[in-house]
Amino acid sequence: PEYKANRAKMPDDLREQIEPIQTIRRNMGLALIIVDGVEADDVIGTFAEQATLKKMPVVISTGDKDMAQLVNEHVTLINTMTDTVMDDAGVLAKFGVRPDQIIDYLALVGDTSDNIPGVPKCGPKTAVKWLTEYESLEGVIAHADEVKGKVGEYLRESLELLPISYQLATIKLDVELPCAVEDLQFSEPDEAALRELFLDYEFKQWVDELGDDVTPELRTQQR
Repeated sequence: PEYKANRAKMPDDLREQIEPIQTIRRNMGLALIIVDGVEADDVIGTFAEQATLKKMPVVISTGDKDMAQLVNEHVTLINTMTDTVMDDAGVLAKFGVRPDQIIDYLALVGDTSDNIPGVPKCGPKTAVKWLTEYESLEGVIAHADEVKGKVGEYLRESLELLPISYQLATIKLDVELPCAVEDLQFSEPDEAALRELFLDYEFKQWVDELGDDVTPELRTQQR
C-alpha cells in the first residue's frame, strides 16, 4: 500500500499540458497507448518483451534507471537529455552489474521516491559487491549470515521485505495491451492541424520546420 504513496501530487500547470501533448502526438502520426490502471513502465516493458521475442530492435527513450532491466541484445536505452546510449556494456559500466541483475540491485538499494524499502545503508557500491560475490538477490539472501558489520545486521533485518522490494522493482512484461508491437506503425502527420496547434502554443520553431505552406492569415498570426 505504501508503494509511491509519498510522491507529491502532479502540479496543476503540468497536468494541463497532458492533453495538448497527446493531441500533438496523435497529429504527428505517432501511436499513443494508454492502459488504465497500468504504469507506463509496464506497457513499455511488455512491448519491449514482445519485440525481443520477435528479434525486433527497440530503442527506449528514457532517463529512468529502472528501465535498465529491459536492456538486452535487442533493447537499447537512449537518454536524450544527456545524449547517451546504454546497451549491455553501458549498463555494466554505469551500474556495475549486468542488465539481468538490475532488479536485484534495485531491490537491495531501495528507492525512497517509490517507497521501495531495500536494505538500510546499502548503497550502490555495497549492492554491487554483494551481487558480484553472490550473483543474485537469492544468493545474497542465502548467504546473509556471512555478511559482517552493521550493514550485515541491516540485511538480516530486511530479509522479510526483500522479496517485496524485488517485486516492486520489477517491470511487468505481460500486460494485456490493446495491440501488438508490430501494429505500432507511423501514420501520415496532419500538418494543418499541427501548424494550428504550434501557432496556438507559440512553438514558432516547429512552425518553421513544417515549411512554407502557411496561409496568409496564419502567417500574420505567426508574426
